[in-house]
Amino acid sequence: MNRLAKRGSETLIEMVATDDDIAVLTKFKFTNPEGEESNGPLYEMNSSTASELPGSSEFDKRQQSKDSVFFCDGIRRIDFVLSYVDDPKQEGEKKVERRKEFENNLLKSGLELETEDKKDSEDGRTYFVKIHAPWEVLTTYAEVLNIKMPIRENDIPPTMENPFECMFEPFRLPKKVMNPEPDYFTAPFSKQKQELFFIEDENTFFSPSVRNRIVYYILSRCPYGTEEGKKKFGIKRLLTNGTYTAAYPLHDCQYWKKAKDQNSGNERYTLYTEWARFLRFYKEQPLDLIRRYYGERIGIYFAWLGFYTEMLFFAAVVGAICFFYGLITMTGNMSSIEICNESIGGAIIMCPLCDVKCEYWKLNTTCESSRYSHLFDNVATLFFAIFMGIWVTLFLEFWKRRQARLEYEWDLVDFEEEQQQLQLRPEYEAKCTLKKKNPVTQEIELERKWTLDFYGKLLLCWMAILFWISLIIASMIAVIVYRLSVYAAFASIMENTETLQPISSLLTPQLATSVTASCLNFVIIMILNFLYERIAVWITDMEIPRTHLEYENRLTMKMFLFQFVNYYSSCFYVAFFKGKFVGYPGAYTYMFSKWRNEECDPAGCLIELTTQLTIIMAGKQIWGNIQEAILPWVWNWWRRRRARTNSEKLYSRWEQDHALQSFGPLGLFYEYLEMVIQFGFITLFVASFPLAPLLALMNNILEIRVDSWKLTTQYRRPVAAKAHSIGVWQEILNGMAVLSVVTNAFIVAFTSDMIPRLVYYYAYSTDHNSPMSGYINNSLSVFQISDFPNSTIPPGSTGSFTTCRYRDYRYPPDHEKKYLHTMQFWHILAAKMAFIIIMEHIVFIVKFFVAWMIPDVPSEVKARIKREKFLTIQILHEYELNKLKENLCNRTDYQVEKEVIATEGKRELAQIMG
Repeated sequence: MNRLAKRGSETLIEMVATDDDIAVLTKFKFTNPEGEESNGPLYEMNSSTASELPGSSEFDKRQQSKDSVFFCDGIRRIDFVLSYVDDPKQEGEKKVERRKEFENNLLKSGLELETEDKKDSEDGRTYFVKIHAPWEVLTTYAEVLNIKMPIRENDIPPTMENPFECMFEPFRLPKKVMNPEPDYFTAPFSKQKQELFFIEDENTFFSPSVRNRIVYYILSRCPYGTEEGKKKFGIKRLLTNGTYTAAYPLHDCQYWKKAKDQNSGNERYTLYTEWARFLRFYKEQPLDLIRRYYGERIGIYFAWLGFYTEMLFFAAVVGAICFFYGLITMTGNMSSIEICNESIGGAIIMCPLCDVKCEYWKLNTTCESSRYSHLFDNVATLFFAIFMGIWVTLFLEFWKRRQARLEYEWDLVDFEEEQQQLQLRPEYEAKCTLKKKNPVTQEIELERKWTLDFYGKLLLCWMAILFWISLIIASMIAVIVYRLSVYAAFASIMENTETLQPISSLLTPQLATSVTASCLNFVIIMILNFLYERIAVWITDMEIPRTHLEYENRLTMKMFLFQFVNYYSSCFYVAFFKGKFVGYPGAYTYMFSKWRNEECDPAGCLIELTTQLTIIMAGKQIWGNIQEAILPWVWNWWRRRRARTNSEKLYSRWEQDHALQSFGPLGLFYEYLEMVIQFGFITLFVASFPLAPLLALMNNILEIRVDSWKLTTQYRRPVAAKAHSIGVWQEILNGMAVLSVVTNAFIVAFTSDMIPRLVYYYAYSTDHNSPMSGYINNSLSVFQISDFPNSTIPPGSTGSFTTCRYRDYRYPPDHEKKYLHTMQFWHILAAKMAFIIIMEHIVFIVKFFVAWMIPDVPSEVKARIKREKFLTIQILHEYELNKLKENLCNRTDYQVEKEVIATEGKRELAQIMG
């Protein structure tokens, strides 16, 4: 289903470029008013020949509005703009020849050009080539590219209104913003059947987004000569080698005010006022208008981001409830009460946390950290982990339904990704010299030659990927070594510095080490991320993927694999490795035989995992918003400041857009990647931090407005593209949803203290009135100080105590099984493994049952799709039947009857098959 008024907004369905396609580009012919054929447009325009147009003698360029999106005649719309700087020093002659050949071929393809001389530009250096696609070009390529256009208004009655609709009225936008165009039935455009389509005005029938798709299709395949024996073509190559500095479609007006010319349109202004301003954060998004202005690909991203944010609201509410439960029950937590009790925790002497330099310490020094750990390590943690496992499934399943509804509303039901994304990349075509016949289509296709040089490049690519992943692991090990080596320094500083004594109960050496290590790890993550983004693009370019879809999928997997290891490795270390392979006093395990492995706090490692997760997640979100909002604004401001040499000169629409940032073909890729990494934080480790969904919710409310603001105000208008789903990201989200069940089960079992407490409560507690009394003493083993090796013995005298305690379940030194694990240790381990198996099976069974219960496509949408197909087929065959009757009016009645019967039979057969 398509929503359009007088102009269609169907996305360009791009096709594979072959020699025949280029022939179409270079052999397009027009018929001029005198009836003669020519290999160019009716008029080749530049700034000095505007007077040649009929009626243009009365037109004064100085009177043209700054926001005009038309040629100097004020009639022909600018569909695309190319810019270049004539620089004779850097291969000037070669670039001039390329531009000349390229623009001549554009003229032969039927496009019309108008060049603005550099003396008319604000900086006095830049030329601007404005491109217009006339009706003949648009109709030709609309048919070639199978673009769907409206044929009749949709007469299917709308769905029943929600009885609670009035409750959501404050969050709604005006109908003219939400639905900028009525519904139409559509059909692939046919140049020979123009009267079938809803054409009120040829100038507005094809929307600006469709026009710029068609023009970009031509630009991306237009040849510009032969170099080094190879045919060169495509605007992307010309941008890469500096022949042109930019290529972009125009915004329709300034974002802060409407255009003076009503024919220009004001959709950008509407998007800014109703969508991109932060004060509208509580309003719904105008998805139809976003799709109409930017195309389906950007529209589907904002639809997904908005839906993800809506679903985060429910997870945030439940997470906040779990957090407040921990806050309310914090004072009654028996573990922290015993640790803080002077007669219990103050009487327990703990073994040193590092060799030689660290001293013995009292358990009650960790009083405050043990209290705060209860905020996240309580019974609600288990409930929230199970809830999030089910929430993820509901999110993904309901998104499929939402996506199916968008496919219907945006006329994407019959769209196949291959029609657009499986087109050959120009870079692939340039490198391929072999041709072979496709056994299915019987068409000649280009094929890459598998040479030894190419295999060497592939090997180099994979070695580079392994090197960067190894570099991440090495950096993580370096941070671990930092944690091991600075703990003693922190312990010594905090013990001997009087100014730190008042906060020693809050800022323990363990917490200080964890916080500084997390901050250092975050800085390393951002540096590696910055470097690898460029390496990943370079590696993918070297592989020369065949299609755009293959290119995006390969880049996505490389970037996601790297980001996964980069962002999550430190969290995996704290959650599953820290404190698990420590040994015991006198027989500690060492990293590289030098640094003693870290121990967890007596209250558990969960509080450290929470700290790590909070710093990395919050830091990434803050830095991401700075990168997305502040840096583009500063960059654009600085460019405008340097460029403005004479404010009295005309600062035209194309110059204003030229001063903006380029969104780039991978702009949306990085937006998805940012959100998917965030999705990992709130699912993989959410059992350790119930407030993570709340942080993500607040970030995403800001993210939607920041993304919309920068896209509307700081970036050039992207070339519209079509997409019916979020692509490979859907599979990545599904994989992370499954993995999150496993990680959260392990966090609850091995990182939190829930299972040891439950085992003690049901099996080892002796106080029926207060079952958790004595748990802390039970969870600490005893070590004889005289058993310390001389190389690790701490300094100073031990005074009146001869033993110290450590976190483990081992026999005391006077037992026959001295320092071996007790039976309680094996009971706890068995309980942990049983819990993991039970939790995983329960959550997976519920997940699969929910996924089975919720259909991917709503039944109402299925019925409307079938109804629309039926009516569209009926309309098309009625047209064919009427056309046939007109064409056969001069033939015998018998012949006419046979043709009519045949056509009606064809229609009935099509209806049955549809």
